[in-house]
Formats: sequence, C-alpha cells, structure tokens
Amino acid sequence: MNNPHLKEQVDSRRTFAIISHPDAGKTTITEQLLLFGGAIRQAGTVKGKKTGNFAKSDWMEIEKQRGISVTSSVMQFDYDGKRVNILDTPGHEDFSEDTYRTLMAVDSAVMVIDSAKGIEAQTKKLFQVVKKRGIPIFTFINKLDRDGREPLELLEELEELLDIESYPMNWPIGMGKGLHGLYDIYNKRVEVYRPENNNGERFIPLVDGDIPSDLPLHQDSVYRQVLEEVELLVEAGDEFDTEKIARGDQTPVFFGSALTNFGVQTMLETFLQFAPAPYAHKTEAGEEVSPYEEEFSGFVFKIQANMNPAHRDRIAFVRICSGTFERGMDVILGRTGKKIKLSNVTQFMADARENVEEAVAGDIIGIYDTGNYQIGDTLYEGKLKVQYEELPSFTPELFMKVSAKNVMKQKSFHKGINQLVQEGAIQLYKTYLTEEYILGAVGQLQFEVFQHRMLNEYNAEVIMTPMGSKIARWIDPADLDERMSSSRNILARDRFDQPLFLFENQFAMRWFADKYPDVELKSLM
Repeated sequence: MNNPHLKEQVDSRRTFAIISHPDAGKTTITEQLLLFGGAIRQAGTVKGKKTGNFAKSDWMEIEKQRGISVTSSVMQFDYDGKRVNILDTPGHEDFSEDTYRTLMAVDSAVMVIDSAKGIEAQTKKLFQVVKKRGIPIFTFINKLDRDGREPLELLEELEELLDIESYPMNWPIGMGKGLHGLYDIYNKRVEVYRPENNNGERFIPLVDGDIPSDLPLHQDSVYRQVLEEVELLVEAGDEFDTEKIARGDQTPVFFGSALTNFGVQTMLETFLQFAPAPYAHKTEAGEEVSPYEEEFSGFVFKIQANMNPAHRDRIAFVRICSGTFERGMDVILGRTGKKIKLSNVTQFMADARENVEEAVAGDIIGIYDTGNYQIGDTLYEGKLKVQYEELPSFTPELFMKVSAKNVMKQKSFHKGINQLVQEGAIQLYKTYLTEEYILGAVGQLQFEVFQHRMLNEYNAEVIMTPMGSKIARWIDPADLDERMSSSRNILARDRFDQPLFLFENQFAMRWFADKYPDVELKSLM
C-alpha cells in the first residue's frame, strides 16, 4: 500500500445494510439516519400516504402506494468524518433474493427488531446470511414508544434463536407511555426521552453509575429497577468484545424508537466507531483483493430499470472493492473481456442521483446500462484481472404463464419483460415446443409487482395465468431429449437458453429420476 490518500478515503467508508422483518421499522430508522446526515430535511413515514410524505428509500410508485419496500435502495451521506453508504433492503420474504445479493455488497449490517414481537421469521433468515458472511451485525430494538416485551426476555430470545452473544449498549427506562429514557451503559449517561422535563437537557452524565439525587427521575421506581437490572447485566452478562463484534460473534444491542427519533443518533455514533471500514473481497480463485489495491475493481450486485420514469433508463449497481473510480476511466467487463468507458456514473439518494467524479472502495456507484451488464459481473482496471465470487440465485417455487393482453403492444411487452427479468427478481422461461412465456418467482408479491410495473412503466397490460407451485430442475443440454417432456414435467429453457424441467410435484420428479437415472437434475441453490 503506497497511496496514503486512498487509504484515508477507504478507511472513512462505512457501508452497511439494514435488515428486518416487515414493519419492524427498518425504513423509518433509515429516514432518521438520513436526517442526521443532512441528506433530507423531513422524514417521510411509511404510514403517511394521506399526507404524501413517503419514505425516501421507498421511491418506486408501488412502494408508495402499498407502504412497503420491494427493492433495495442505496443512500449516501457524510457524518462525523465518515462517508456512510446505507443499503435499505426489502423486508418482505418474497423479495429476499434482492436482499441476499445486497448483503454481499456490505461490510456490516444493522438488524431492526420490533420490541413487541421480538425475533421474527424473516429477521432470522436474513441474520443467517449475515452470519454466514462473518460480518459484524448491530441490533436496534425498536418501538420503545409503545408497550413491548421485557428487555431481558428480548435479549434471551436473541441469543437463543440466533446463537449469538449480545451486549446491551443501553437499557430502557420504561416503555410506551411510561418511557422515561435510556440508561446508556456504554457512554455512561442517561438519555432523556422528553428533555423538556429535564430543563431541556437531553443527556445526564452518570457519576458512579447513577444520576444526581436531586433529579426527579432519581427516585422513580422504574429507574431504580433499571439500576438493579443494569447491575445484573454488568455482573452476569458477556463482556464487550470488539474482536467478537468484528467476527460477527457478538452483537451490540441498542434500544430506541425510530418513529420518535429517540436513541437513533446514539446508535449511529456508536455504530460508526465500531463498524468496519471496507474488507478485502474474495475472488472465485479464493484470493483476496485488498480495498487498498490501487487498481479499480468491483461487482454488479443489482440492476434496476426505470429509476427515472422520464428517461426509462437502467442502472447497474456496483460495489467498489478496490482502488479508485474516476469518471471516464476504461474498465474490463470480466465476463466478456470487453473494454467499457465509465462516463455516465451516478451516486444515489434512493431515486435521486448525481454524477460522480470519483469514488473509492466501499462506495456504491450506479452505471447507466444499455444491456451490457448482468448481476454478478466483475469490472476491473488494467492488469488486475479478477472475478469475484458468484452471487446467490434462488430456484423459483411459484410459476405463471404470461402474455400481452393487447397484441398491438407486443413491442412494449417484450421490452418490459426483458428489462424486468434482468433485474433478477423474477425469472423467465419459454416452453420448448410452444414458446409460451412462463415467469418464476419465490413469492406471489413478485408477480403483482411485475404486473404493476409492466402496466405503469411500459404501458403493457398482461394476462397472467397461475400454474401453481412447481419444482424447477436444470439438466445438462447433452442429456436433452424432447420426448422426456410431459404434462407432469414441462420442458422449458431459461433466458440463458439452458434446459430445465418444471415438475408438478416431488412424486413426478422421483418418477422422472427413476426413468432417466443417468440425467442429473440440478437446482440453483
């Protein structure tokens, strides 16, 4: 490493994802973080459809209508000497594939938990992905402004269900209507919920673990109970261990309320202290590329069409893994060996964007895509010549036949279906004999989003006929025999022209395997 300026820039980056079960408050906390970063002046609210205040990270029209996140958003701001890149991900399980790929592009994660519900199904799934990557995970237990479960109970559940040590950075003093504040164990202070009740002071420093005796809160029974609980936590709980945090074996836990913006800034500032700068990334050959390597490299983890409805453009999101991006530079697209000039490149605030002249390892940039890129593509500069590890793909479980309702709109239909399929959220197949279009997805909501976007973004109304659940299995083209196809195992090909069968059920697949024992059936994951 002989470029101190590059090292300084890379070390200032903090790139993380926010994960949660739907409605735990993930998008709301994202909004508050953006407020602190000066990126927005007013936080929208997911529930605010009547006011027109939509979440900044929920930029797609269907997200605004439904109040849910269905695509990952990228947002960047500066705070306290750090360049922060937040990737807000869909919480809904139907869009987990987008979330899984996004988690490959971050260096740490913040897990948001609803204090009334605890660990929920999607949170557990996403946590396992983060855990598998071995990156740090920080926990924010949200919605203290409402009545919820006992904090000790929540910590026990977190440790038991997720098999990770926890360290409470702060502890709630009451909750719901009885919320007084947070006992900040790490920063040795009490954060007051309503500063107007404390002469406008937001923080009360602790002296020997307690607040001054002349304050009304000092005699409050809830506060006295918290002192006992904190003493128990300090004596019997796990010690704060930065090495365990770095490995993803211990999660610092923060309590707060994103909706009332309580405890969020404390979490942000502490998170930035302990969250890692960009890591080295592994190549398919098992080698690691240092973020301080001077030559540029990165990988495409997401493609998004129509972020700007006025221009109907398409953006390839790239995580920079090493070196410096400079506008106008030439890079090699690893899959094709083709040289590409990166002239039109942007950085993001959800759907808003600005041209970027320079970016470094850890940053997320958006490249205008005219059809060059695929999810998982590696870009590199000069002699670096790397191929980063393959991103996860999921075998669809639900299938629909799709066709254009108006035959005069075939051009719009084909353009729309090709662009939306390239985003990776939905898969496209064609039957071998009849060339019918079949869509495959992990969940039903993906079909609804597809149908909505086809109509609103491409003016192409579609007819969708449910096929129900199928089992998709790929075969080697050399084993292909069209006579293998039947009503119980439909022969099709994917958009890369690879043959596969859609089996009616497990019985049909076993029957096929018995009849053709030499044909290997393969799934994506």
